Amino acid sequence: MYKGIRWQVLFYFLFSWLYHSVSGQIHYSIVEEMRKDSVISNIADDLGLDIKELLSRRLRIVSRVAEKYFYVNLDNGNLYVKDRIDRETLCGVEVTCYLTFDAVLENPLNILRIKVDIQDINDNPPVFYLNTFTFEAIESTPSGTRFALQNAKDPDFGINSVQSYKLSDNKYFTLSEKNKSDGSKFLELVLEKPLDRESQNVHEFSITATDGGKPMRFGTALIRFVVTDVNDNFPVFAQEVYKISVNENIPVNTTIVTVNATDKDEGINAQISYSFIETSGSIDHTETFHINSKTGEIKLNQKLDFELTNNYELSVQAKDGGALAAHCKVLIEVIDENDNAPEISITSLFSPIPEDSIPGTVIALIEVDDQDSKENANIDCRLIEQPLFSLVIKRTIRLDISDVNDNTPAFMKSSYVVYIPENNLPGVSVCNIQASDPDSGDNAKIIYSISKVNTEDFPLSSYLSINMETGVLYAQKSFDFEQHKEFFVPIIATDNGSPSLRTNTTVHIRIVDQNDNAPRILFPSPGSGAIKLSLWIILLTLMIQVLEMKV
Repeated sequence: MYKGIRWQVLFYFLFSWLYHSVSGQIHYSIVEEMRKDSVISNIADDLGLDIKELLSRRLRIVSRVAEKYFYVNLDNGNLYVKDRIDRETLCGVEVTCYLTFDAVLENPLNILRIKVDIQDINDNPPVFYLNTFTFEAIESTPSGTRFALQNAKDPDFGINSVQSYKLSDNKYFTLSEKNKSDGSKFLELVLEKPLDRESQNVHEFSITATDGGKPMRFGTALIRFVVTDVNDNFPVFAQEVYKISVNENIPVNTTIVTVNATDKDEGINAQISYSFIETSGSIDHTETFHINSKTGEIKLNQKLDFELTNNYELSVQAKDGGALAAHCKVLIEVIDENDNAPEISITSLFSPIPEDSIPGTVIALIEVDDQDSKENANIDCRLIEQPLFSLVIKRTIRLDISDVNDNTPAFMKSSYVVYIPENNLPGVSVCNIQASDPDSGDNAKIIYSISKVNTEDFPLSSYLSINMETGVLYAQKSFDFEQHKEFFVPIIATDNGSPSLRTNTTVHIRIVDQNDNAPRILFPSPGSGAIKLSLWIILLTLMIQVLEMKV
């Protein structure tokens, strides 16, 4: 018999004298995938027959199915495997799998039922229905969301079928396994942390199914998780301020500048539309300039005139398809062209002139003006072919001095002392701290703040706040003298120059105590007999003192 084959024989005879036949059953057990011509058993021995009888009694197998898989050698009585036996093909997922056939003997007639159990071996790996599972979810999907997965299939039986699943290493997903009532597993992907499409828009990792056979077999599928966009990013301009200089004689429809904003989102959430907007105090320049809503090109609508306007400030908005917007400024400087002739006007004329006028007598005051800039208004005046008269020119030069941020803000005092009663109302003004800066414009604009330091292990911001523009210090809550008797508040004054300059001072706030706590007897405890005795002693002492005073 083939080594390693498990088999047993169950042999029952039923005699029927009418037909002179013998009926019974033989039971064999073999594993699937045995090699062709492997010996199952010696059927002659199992039937108790002499080998010489097999040929004369014409032993044969009767079964359409079994004849494909088994045959008997009448020379030696062995039952052999004729063809490949695949349990999964024959029986699928059935718990038991067997082939039956009849062994027929003649002279006398005997019909024997042969049953061959086909035992499973681990000859199939787990297989997923798809090589790649693709999921899609928006990036705002909350943590804890579950996504159903299909199980792997393994046609083997019992321990040789799928036993466990495992995900490859990844930062965002875990695998949840739940057992169904039929013993199978229900698989789910669980999102463990928020997704961000802008950081990673596709996550790829694998799932592996392993069976319990020896050796174990496994199957793997790819999980591809696509993160779709939500509008969680604002457009961003390449520059916060665009500064451009153009000549005043440039043609209409010339592109002045192209602003550009980008958005990390995708699809409609990244489609940007450009437009001019009006801000507080701004002038509407839409008649002079036009912006392409798709490209951000700013073009000239009408001719520029340096003498009318030599600087423009445009506020541009970039809005994405989800209504999130960003803003930038476009500063346009118009460069003067020498397109204006000097204008001569006579403000005073003394005529007629007496013939005895001495040399140097003023006969006229002449004013010459040019609307162009100073570079293009350098005027040369002279008299033409008039030897009797001379021209005196008077020129006034006006110099404007621009400010630089070269002065540090200065407080009126290096430190302040303020007294405030306890039990104050929250929001009450504590004091007004003022600093000055001799610079001008933004360089003199002062912003007040409390230095971000902690005092006595508590943040000052929970007790005090300051108005950044006026320097007024406010109480955030009611003070309690019994908890905090004083505060040292470091105040910083910063100007708005570039670079900014700052100085600091300290406000010493002293909390004034109020009689808001009743006395308490610490010893002896209230209600004890010792209190009564103490009171009697005090009373007697007072009486003795009164008597002594009378004496």
